[in-house]
Amino acid sequence: MPLSWNEIKHKALAFAKRWEGASREDSQAKPFWLDFFDIFGISDKRVATFEHAVKRLGGPRGRTDGFVDLFWPGMLLVEHKSRGKDLDRAMEQAMGYLHGIAERDLPQLVVVCDFARFRVRMLASGEEREFALADLHKHIRLFGALAGYKVHAIQPQDPVNIRAAERMGRLHDMLKASGYGGHALEVLLVRLLFCLFADDTGIFQPAQALRQFIEERTAPDGSDLGPRLAQLFQVLNTPEAQRSRTLDAQLAAFPYVNGRLFEEVLPMADFDAQMRDALLDACALDWSAISPAIFGSLFQSIMDEQARRQLGAHYTSEDNILKLIRPLFLDALWEEFERVRHHRQRLWEFHQKLRRLTFFDPACGCGNFLVISYRELRRLELEVLRASYQDGQQMLDIHQFIRVDVDQFYGIEIEEFPAQIAQVALWLVDHQMNLRVSEEFGLYYARIPLRSSPHIVHGNALALDWNTVLPAARCSHVLGNPPFVGAKNLDDGQRAEMRSVCAGIDNAGLLDYVTAWYVKAARYLQDARATQPDGALPPTAAFVSTNSITQGEQVGVLWSWLLAQGVRIHFAHRTFQWSNEARGKAAVHCVIIGFGLHDTQPKRLFDYEHPRGEPLERRVERINPYLVEGPDVLLPRRSQPLAAVPPIGIGNKPIDGGHYLLTREQRDELLAREPAAAPWLRRWLGAEEFLNGAERWVLWLRDCPPAQLRAMPEVMRRVQAVRNYRLRSPSAPTRRLADTPTRFHVENVPEAPYLVIPKVSSERREYLPIGFEQPSTLCSDLVFIVPGATLYHFGVLSSAMHNAWLRAVCGRLESRFRYSAAIVYNNFPWPELPDDAPPGSPAHRARAAIEAAAQAVLDARVPFQQGPQPATLADLYDPLTMPAELRRAHQRLDAAVDAAYALSGGPRRYASDAQRVAELLQRYQRLTSLLPAGPARRARVRR
Repeated sequence: MPLSWNEIKHKALAFAKRWEGASREDSQAKPFWLDFFDIFGISDKRVATFEHAVKRLGGPRGRTDGFVDLFWPGMLLVEHKSRGKDLDRAMEQAMGYLHGIAERDLPQLVVVCDFARFRVRMLASGEEREFALADLHKHIRLFGALAGYKVHAIQPQDPVNIRAAERMGRLHDMLKASGYGGHALEVLLVRLLFCLFADDTGIFQPAQALRQFIEERTAPDGSDLGPRLAQLFQVLNTPEAQRSRTLDAQLAAFPYVNGRLFEEVLPMADFDAQMRDALLDACALDWSAISPAIFGSLFQSIMDEQARRQLGAHYTSEDNILKLIRPLFLDALWEEFERVRHHRQRLWEFHQKLRRLTFFDPACGCGNFLVISYRELRRLELEVLRASYQDGQQMLDIHQFIRVDVDQFYGIEIEEFPAQIAQVALWLVDHQMNLRVSEEFGLYYARIPLRSSPHIVHGNALALDWNTVLPAARCSHVLGNPPFVGAKNLDDGQRAEMRSVCAGIDNAGLLDYVTAWYVKAARYLQDARATQPDGALPPTAAFVSTNSITQGEQVGVLWSWLLAQGVRIHFAHRTFQWSNEARGKAAVHCVIIGFGLHDTQPKRLFDYEHPRGEPLERRVERINPYLVEGPDVLLPRRSQPLAAVPPIGIGNKPIDGGHYLLTREQRDELLAREPAAAPWLRRWLGAEEFLNGAERWVLWLRDCPPAQLRAMPEVMRRVQAVRNYRLRSPSAPTRRLADTPTRFHVENVPEAPYLVIPKVSSERREYLPIGFEQPSTLCSDLVFIVPGATLYHFGVLSSAMHNAWLRAVCGRLESRFRYSAAIVYNNFPWPELPDDAPPGSPAHRARAAIEAAAQAVLDARVPFQQGPQPATLADLYDPLTMPAELRRAHQRLDAAVDAAYALSGGPRRYASDAQRVAELLQRYQRLTSLLPAGPARRARVRR
């Protein structure tokens, strides 16, 4: 194990005194550096080479032979001079040697010295520092890598994470191509990951002992590398006292690791020269800089060549993980720490509490959430230790004070390889945090051998009883990021799992895969409540989910069951984009929901002005399943509007195989051949045509007399093609439609102007574009139509109030809004403005104001929809190109609609969409509770 910093500093002072009078390079340089290595406890004289031959820049031919005074591959290059020599020229000479050194052997430090002075250049940063021999102890941490100390901020976006995964990927491919694969390959790679990390963080001594072992004790052609690695793994699995007395000294220097990591005997791997070089290339990286939080996902991706092409595209960023764990437990722990930090007994009790906490991720993957949670818990413990130390407590042995350990962390992972990675990742971050403790208190601390292990179970979380992994009564927090699979995309196995988990939940077939974890978690929390002793803190849970479970039909299905089980939402992040730090970002719109079976106050609601923006937190009294502050209202599929407004329906659905639908060119071609078809052609609008101005036409033959139809052979060919298309359908109802080939499956043809609402619209738009159409135009089933709608209805549906409702309760197609008749339109609480309100009354004036503002919106569009380059609705409602005149018209309309709601008790102003939706849900609750008894009350219930 590395010496403590206290020992290293003491030895550095003694070294400086011993060598304060040295001056001659030829006779004193070598013993000087051997003694220097002893400062760090390095007694192995083979780690470095004196007078190492290398080609260097310089001379008439550009390169000359040279000899480096001291060279430790991958670690240190030294150019030593006699006392008083020019260090500038010495550094220039030393840097010239780098051109003749293989990339993987480039040192971390370049040092020049004349006995009296040291000049140190760190190659990675280019930083240079010079100091006197007498001050060596003040700068000794520059050489910490020699002893295995490399404590620095681990950055998840550090390119070393990607490079490390790529180099391991090359080794994986070579081994697999040689015929070494499956479970054995996975375990071998996980072991090598641990060893590479141990080589750079002081677990193996001296530093880079693994690299030295491979370079010195295996043949260049790689022929004996497999057996030598097998021997190494056996040594790492054997306590020192049980090892052979005749064991090779270089192998005997490796520590006993245990932790079952090296327990299994693997088939022997056969290496060649290229494979040996690939492993040495991996050794050359600084593995102490790896972030275990994200490297696990990258490491897993090397097993899949397609996934490796986008290395880093799908791992979870630390920022996103912190969005979940901070409100779940971390913020509360830090607040408690601040309250007790100056009270020794309470601080001691708090420290014991940290040790008792347990964390369970039932879909842990490579352990990202567990790793970050553990790291943050260790950071908090470090602050506890600092507070204790500052209060005068003596820390004679740091081992006695570290309480938090990896055995507090539990997980389930369905794939074996990620489960192994999760366990090793927790060990890696444990050692990184141990090094931080060592840095802080000057006493080296490492948990080797690995006596504590994370509890990562390889299994199916939806089939296992979670209590067999961690009894619910002992669980503190359930957390994670279960898989995102839409209800329509489930495979047969996943559907069977959903049926098993969600048995007894009505309409569970509508639910996405992630909801099964919510159901299992709710039952797990109930188990805890039934088995915990009185006074024990109940566990809490939080999951990342696609936002679909808080929108549309799924809300009523899932949350009616969860609420009935006693689930209460404690905190929530409303819709945001789930991002990561690497190239090829995966854009998924997610929510985070924290919940438990007990109530908490206040609750924390995080909103986003934009899905890629930063969260804005509000403290609220309640959070409902739509993730707004409001009552626990669940919107049903309603067949008729809640208010006295015109009914909504879909447009026409031909089921024609495309034979009745024509582009403009196809229409013109048809009319050139068959001019008599002109009366039976109508404009055709779907969402694309309505929003983006595409021109399509449809043959509408419902009212065409048989004689005229038979007189149009081109049209008749299309009718026959439709009939044949329907006859070939596997659906019996569709085949029956073949008997009436000139009719559509769904026909909705208004006789007067009607309102058009696209079913799907971009989430970027502040307002959903809607508009009026004439009865001569037919609409497809990709839009909704509202026959009989007036300017008043257009105004309310175009307002910020209705758009906020839409965003909160609609379903989604990918991230786009998916309008719904049964959920969005029919449940919408309209302003209480009867159409027969007496002239001059407040209701009459409010309704007239909305109609006037609605007409102003339509008028503001007109100038832009005319001319040689007419704007489409998509142009007009793009947030980047929306005309100022149109935006102002909408803002006046918003004010008019808000004023109408204020007449029946609503606020005059709203700070956010969430506040609008909360008001609408309260109004909905009041209206629906009064429906059986009569008209709704007008007075608003004040909170």
